[in-house]
Amino acid sequence: MDIKKYIQDSIDTKIKILNDKGILSTINKIADVIVEAYKNDKKVLTAGNGGSAGDAQHIAGELVSKFFFDRKPLAALSLSTNTSILTAVSNDYGYEQSFARQIQANAKEGDVFIGISTSGNSKNIVLALQKAKEKGVITVGLTGLNDCEMDKYCDYVIHVPSSSTPTIQESHIMISHIICALIEEKIFKQ
Repeated sequence: MDIKKYIQDSIDTKIKILNDKGILSTINKIADVIVEAYKNDKKVLTAGNGGSAGDAQHIAGELVSKFFFDRKPLAALSLSTNTSILTAVSNDYGYEQSFARQIQANAKEGDVFIGISTSGNSKNIVLALQKAKEKGVITVGLTGLNDCEMDKYCDYVIHVPSSSTPTIQESHIMISHIICALIEEKIFKQ
């Protein structure tokens, strides 16, 4: 492995994001939509698989705890964390239903669901987005370079300009951090 090339590829992807007015605008729109949801006493739900599950947990953690400064908690749930629910749903309905079933149980109209999939084709994420749309939930997708199944069900989608899974995930967490910072700033005016 060429360490310098790995780092440079990550930097190059972030520079592409920095120079993409469409992505920057979508980041801001997502933050605005979430702020509006919070003003209406709604919540954010997140989900992903593998590293994206970690990112989903990370986003929920930043919203419930804090990002830059001490403030009241914001309602957020990661659907990737409850092993009893995940294993029960997977056993009874199949892993593909692991997040859709939780959306059916926990999401309300006006909530925001963030589905994370580097390929954009993870069946359980796609089905969760589909279920969220049916319930009137605002849908956000974080994915990689290529058009994908998630696109059909996302109100807002960010395609990271890379086909490398680790690079996409690194960019997803950067984008998520920016969204969390914008939310704090817009709600708490600091």
